[in-house]
Amino acid sequence: MSRPEPLFPLFADLETLPGVGPKAARAYAGLGMARPRDLLFLLPHSGIDRTRVPTVQGAAIPGIVTVEVTIGPHYPPKVKGRPYRVHVRDATTDFQVAFFHARGDYINKLLPEGERRILSGKVEFFDGIAQMVHPDHVLEPDEAADLPRYEPVYPLTAGLTQRLVAKSVAATLARLPILPEWIDGPLLVREGWPGWAPALHAVHSPQDAADLAFTAPARARLAYDELLAHQLTLALARATFRRAKGQITRGDGLLQARVLASLPYAPTAAQTRAIGEIALDMEAPLRMSRLLQGDVGSGKTLVAFMALMIAVEGGGQGVMMAPTEILARQHHESLAPMAHAAGIRLEILTGRDKGSERAAKLADLAAGRIQVLVGTHAVFQKDVVFADLRLAVVDEQHRFGVAQRMELGAKGQAADVLVMTATPIPRSLALASYGDMDVSVLDEKPAGRLPIRTALISDTRIDEVVDHLARAVAEGRQAYWVCPLVEDSEAVDYASAEARFSALRAALGDVVGLVHGQMPPAEKDAAMARFVAGATKVLVATTVIEVGVNVPNASIMVVERAEIFGLAQLHQLRGRVGRGTAASTCLLMYQAPLSDAGERRLTVIRDTEDGFRIAEEDLAMRGAGDLIGTAQSGLPRFRIADLERQANLMAVAQTDARRLLADDPTLTGPRGRAARMLLWLLDQDRAIRLISVG
Repeated sequence: MSRPEPLFPLFADLETLPGVGPKAARAYAGLGMARPRDLLFLLPHSGIDRTRVPTVQGAAIPGIVTVEVTIGPHYPPKVKGRPYRVHVRDATTDFQVAFFHARGDYINKLLPEGERRILSGKVEFFDGIAQMVHPDHVLEPDEAADLPRYEPVYPLTAGLTQRLVAKSVAATLARLPILPEWIDGPLLVREGWPGWAPALHAVHSPQDAADLAFTAPARARLAYDELLAHQLTLALARATFRRAKGQITRGDGLLQARVLASLPYAPTAAQTRAIGEIALDMEAPLRMSRLLQGDVGSGKTLVAFMALMIAVEGGGQGVMMAPTEILARQHHESLAPMAHAAGIRLEILTGRDKGSERAAKLADLAAGRIQVLVGTHAVFQKDVVFADLRLAVVDEQHRFGVAQRMELGAKGQAADVLVMTATPIPRSLALASYGDMDVSVLDEKPAGRLPIRTALISDTRIDEVVDHLARAVAEGRQAYWVCPLVEDSEAVDYASAEARFSALRAALGDVVGLVHGQMPPAEKDAAMARFVAGATKVLVATTVIEVGVNVPNASIMVVERAEIFGLAQLHQLRGRVGRGTAASTCLLMYQAPLSDAGERRLTVIRDTEDGFRIAEEDLAMRGAGDLIGTAQSGLPRFRIADLERQANLMAVAQTDARRLLADDPTLTGPRGRAARMLLWLLDQDRAIRLISVG
């Protein structure tokens, strides 16, 4: 599969463009521009109005003015360091043009006395006289048409000028091949979007500020191209994943019934619905690839365990994977009573299992004597063999990308995959990160979960908070005290937790424990175990406890310097309490004065417990990359599309991509071939390989 020939000119070296030598090419690399094609998507971020006026009189000064003048006398500087001045006259008034460090012969050639020129540049008052310092443009009257009325302004880096970028872009636009249209005809008409080439010409020659907005038809069209290419890639990944024949797994309901009978409450309607969706997927001959999205405490664990029971009822095995050892152990503990009720064998496998103990577990697993395995990514290792793996449940927490999901699927000959995420993700981002999956949402809390009272309190009242804790501990309650990441450095973060631990220990005695990221894993687990057992009443922690820790007796959460945490993080932390029968409290301690953004975040957390609402608000405030930590988000980098503001386009692109592939799985029809062009153009070679595999 090689790149189609019409695209060659766009993928040539930058140095094939006029005016671009090795030095300019290196400067372009600083903007991430490696080929002419990249310049097409380097969009202007603003523009300068160069509309001609008859005179500088009455113009908005200081400001950009474009005016035709007659050139008067020159006044070279008498003292070194002073400017070279030229007097000019427009239709009604005189003003000055000034140049610093300029050679007289150059200026005489640029502005010959007695001739007419068009000048465009910034005019300011200096000692009461209007002057234009270093005009941006000097043109002869017959070249007036060369100056755009509205001039685009491009992002620059050292070594690049606006003029060079504009010239490079114009040369690239001149190379545009004629390509077939890949956007669905009716959609193009409905949205009023231009064709691909006209859209590129339009975004690089805006007529006014409105043309720079993301809602401008040309920009919206190019954003849609990016989203469509991305969703086609995900849809192809999904189709490839499903083409691998799945196994038909049908449960008889016996083990599920035993589990439900052992629970003190009935599952919510949302849980029942999700279990039904998963059961249908497992029964189908295609492989399941489903995302189970639920807020903190919405009961994902039960849904996942019921799915694992279907795998066992169908005669196979299941595995549940967590990103860390602490979480794997917690999953194991929370599933153990259900496994006991069902009468099946549940084991855990982590990096800590060594020697004969590990060998025995592996033998039992390979023989099918272990029905459900819980583990960390240690279950990826070559020597871990299942007798008949039907279902893999991945506790995502954003640490597994599409590639690992596929790798895990390969463990079972055609295991179904269920990915759980506890972070409510706004729909647009869910589509960007998990567009290759079907989604089940748990949008209600299980019965009996009490609301958590959230209060904001200034850190000047820390003594009251400590007194409150002392009383709660005396009543037998447990609490978390989360310390801030003062800086990104682990050392500082750890110092803040150590200091708070010492202070609380002095106030409350040895019922205070400590856990932070710098501790050896065994110590961390021991500290957690003491807290779970109730020996420790107050656990001082850094954000290591944000994910998945389950201590029903803990009913107080104190977050120190809450204003520097993200919304999603605060929501996750608060979800650590409110898991038992006692009413729970979350105290968000902040340092005054609060910034507007800090106040808005804390108010949102105080006023709602709905994770999806919090996530939408977080997206609006922080942007997509931040929301899931760009480093590990697996989010695509879009050059034009804006995930926050164009969420609706992402949903349209997903439907469109899936429909196109359903109608034309090999992309060989007319629109399919056009879509292949789009994939090549936007560097989605991975997708092209997926088509050729299929």
